[in-house]
Amino acid sequence: MLLNIIATELRAGWRHPADLLNPLGFFLIVITLFPLGIGPEPQVLARIAPGVIWVAALLSSLLALERLFRDDYQDGSLEQLLLLPVPLPLVALAKITAHWLMTGLPLLLFSPLAALLMGMDSHTGWVMAGTLLPGTLMLSLLGAPGVALTVGVKRGGVLLSLLVLPLTIPLLIFATAAMEAAAGHLPVQGYFAVLGALLAASATLSPFATAAALRIGLH
Repeated sequence: MLLNIIATELRAGWRHPADLLNPLGFFLIVITLFPLGIGPEPQVLARIAPGVIWVAALLSSLLALERLFRDDYQDGSLEQLLLLPVPLPLVALAKITAHWLMTGLPLLLFSPLAALLMGMDSHTGWVMAGTLLPGTLMLSLLGAPGVALTVGVKRGGVLLSLLVLPLTIPLLIFATAAMEAAAGHLPVQGYFAVLGALLAASATLSPFATAAALRIGLH
């Protein structure tokens, strides 16, 4: 059942390719504009790369979050999810997984290009990809309850940002710190341990919070 939900979400997403390409396009545009705006000096780019890449990834994920439950709400199928013979938290987890496959995974796949544009060495580039893997998953998990709460609100994008952005601050801090440590040839295992713990906590709590928010948002 859960695999069927994921497959259905992926098919529905491919029918609207613009919704999938917009976040990726935004991410690449931001990464491209910074070298043009501040100059191509590798030392300068490498120093600001962690913050630039992660802020771009965070904002591009916000662009994609709103569609997580939007289409289901508009066509009336969101109410049917509550009637499925599957616990609602598992349904929410399946939809979050599909959302990450369509929005977070492309960012991860294009991370080598971002590393090249920002003048990072290969080691820092691998660390960046290593932070994006749990980080983009966390962005989908953290954003899902906010989307569920605002699904019935017209133009709820600003409210969604206010709900989600504070939750992403620890992720932003530790992900950028890992990249900065890699650039300075310092150990990064501790940062990845913290990111793993944050991901585990998000994966455990987010489906239940999303399910509760959906019940609230639809009543």
